[in-house]
Amino acid sequence: MAQEQGYRVPEVCKVVGISYRQLDYWARTGLVRPSIRDAGGSGTQRLYSFEDLLQLRVVKTLLDTGISLQQIRRAIEYLKASERPLQSVTLMSDGNRIYAPDSPDAVVDLISKGQGVFAIAIDKVRADLSNSLAKGAGQTAEGRPSRLARAGGA
Repeated sequence: MAQEQGYRVPEVCKVVGISYRQLDYWARTGLVRPSIRDAGGSGTQRLYSFEDLLQLRVVKTLLDTGISLQQIRRAIEYLKASERPLQSVTLMSDGNRIYAPDSPDAVVDLISKGQGVFAIAIDKVRADLSNSLAKGAGQTAEGRPSRLARAGGA
């Protein structure tokens, strides 16, 4: 059976654009836990999957737009419970609440009422994340990042 591959904390912090302290807090509080390997005591390292990085980048993007961490936690819980693939979701916010519309009509309706919103197309965030990883490590023929840490490696 092939070993799972993942990203170690220093690379995650660099690629996502967050501090170690933020990443550690978010993992300890359950906002985004590493899905490949969580810290298990002294000497163990967290390993994050590409999907984990995608969630972290979404959290960072929402924080950068001024959304509270409490609201972000609710949005992430919704996304985790949703059966739709993460990259197919578009998030919108008026600066206080986060929305995930079910149809284009819902977006138009919000705008026509004069409510200012912004959208984050997660597929674009995913593509940007892939590009960031590729710049630091080169790419495979499939366009996937090739610099992956081995889950069982030191």
